[in-house]
Amino acid sequence: MSNKLILTFAIGSALAAFAASNTYKVSILNDTTVAGKQVKAGDYKLELAKDTATLKHGKDIIEVPAHTEQAQTKYGSTQMQFVDNKLHEIHIGGTSTKVIFGGENAASTGGSN
Repeated sequence: MSNKLILTFAIGSALAAFAASNTYKVSILNDTTVAGKQVKAGDYKLELAKDTATLKHGKDIIEVPAHTEQAQTKYGSTQMQFVDNKLHEIHIGGTSTKVIFGGENAASTGGSN
């Protein structure tokens, strides 16, 4: 019985750690558009799942298509890249994770703000 309890706890802890590793805090300084949706300036919880990014700010929840890519090195700070005044990418500080909005087919076109 205790082995089953330990295994359940270990699996639960692993799942919690995995879920936490796909959640980040980001601050959007100006109102913008992300994948066609209006996003107001503020502090957001960014949650990543398969091909969707969820931005949570209080009661506001915005889901947009997105995918991640891994850089060769870690980003020193969180940086946002804009194209035509629309949020296109977020580079997560302290990680090598780049979030690209617009889904798998979104091309990285450069031009930061």
